[in-house]
Amino acid sequence: MKIGITCYPTYGGSGVVATELGIELAARGHQVHFITYQQPFRLTGREEGIFFHEVAVTTYPLFQYPPYDLALASRMAEVAEFYGLDLLHVHYAIPHSVSALLARQMLEAKGIRLPFITTLHGTDITLVGQDPGYLPITRFGIEQSDGVTSISAHLKEETERSFGITREIEVIRNFVNCDVYTPDEAKRRELRPKYARDDEKILIHLSNFRRVKRVGDVVETFARVARAVPSRLMLIGDGPDRSIAEHLALQYGIQDRIHFLGKQDSVQDLLPLGDLMLMPSEMESFGLAALEGMACRVPCIATRVGGVPELVEDGVNGLLFAVGDVEAMAAGAIRILTDDTLQRTMAEAARKTAQDKFCTSRIIPMYERYYEQVLAAK
Repeated sequence: MKIGITCYPTYGGSGVVATELGIELAARGHQVHFITYQQPFRLTGREEGIFFHEVAVTTYPLFQYPPYDLALASRMAEVAEFYGLDLLHVHYAIPHSVSALLARQMLEAKGIRLPFITTLHGTDITLVGQDPGYLPITRFGIEQSDGVTSISAHLKEETERSFGITREIEVIRNFVNCDVYTPDEAKRRELRPKYARDDEKILIHLSNFRRVKRVGDVVETFARVARAVPSRLMLIGDGPDRSIAEHLALQYGIQDRIHFLGKQDSVQDLLPLGDLMLMPSEMESFGLAALEGMACRVPCIATRVGGVPELVEDGVNGLLFAVGDVEAMAAGAIRILTDDTLQRTMAEAARKTAQDKFCTSRIIPMYERYYEQVLAAK
């Protein structure tokens, strides 16, 4: 198949999933065309079978805000016509589903069929889409899609409840390449001394440091853990709340025990170094960072929100707590980190969960079958 993919190319879950999906599809022989305003950060530009088409937005004095959604629709139609795309797959409903709808209508006028699929990722539904100014257009984009998928059962139910959607939504959960994200003992022995002593534990947090990720709670939790367990914290990522984390680190006097690593292209090299992941988010429709850690044998301390319980099984491959309960999260982390048998058992269960339920070999064929279903529908 020739597949067009549009996503936000930035450091966030929806962009990561869309990019990794494109990489996996290309590896399976499909031709994949990314259509967005910049090359997705996980693409090198050298992948075979993958093409990038930049969306250029011209700024005129008349426009207070550049019309990206219109420029995107026009570029989608151009790429689809020139390369003979079979379908478009857009990730994040706003504005991508509406742009895809416009592109579909533009091509219909030329007698060209271009079905599109919208994948719902989370904040496009739970935050942005429920804003009164965006709710009607978000609902319209979903209803007019030729196919709709959701990354968790929870998000599907939330979409149906909040938007009154009655059309079928297919649940296809996020995935991880278990051959890339894997426990690597050789790499662990090589890299771990850069970040911690042999007698220290490593806790990891990976996110875009937006408010919903509650990175302040990560530092609050670690401050309590560090008093009881010799340990270090690796903060991978960057974003608006980084300054909050830095301020709290100084306040608690633990700045020398925290590694602020910024955005990293190869997180699969860093995750296996960890003993425990912290994901205290206010909301997660799935929790891709936790899955990537679990594939590397890193159990997770997480919040009992959204689709997280579909991934993290409390007491099996991690522990779940209420949002904001840093005392309980710290106690849970200390319990795991001071019991080698428990940590090892949870780590092995985490890897098994990733392998059995969320590997690319299991999830990518679900997308292929769904593409075929949508193409056969009309």
